[in-house]
Amino acid sequence: MISCQNVARHELIGLDVLVAGATNPSHAGLGGHIIDETRNLVVLQTETGIKKLPKSGSTFRARLPDNSLVEIHGSALILAPEKRLKRA
Repeated sequence: MISCQNVARHELIGLDVLVAGATNPSHAGLGGHIIDETRNLVVLQTETGIKKLPKSGSTFRARLPDNSLVEIHGSALILAPEKRLKRA
């Protein structure tokens, strides 16, 4: 089960997130639903369309299925999703 302690080892697709901080100021404050993920990018469906955001330099605030909030530093997610899920 996904929790605040193990979120980096779980599937992120389907989570609602807010970009709490980013090196690109235009990304800060964006919110949406994660629809895809690559090694270096998170793809969000926002109210204004699809946005591809770099993981590096971004901090995401995600709402987990139990309705709790967790802050995730994008640099901790830089790995192919299938490899990150296998990582202990």
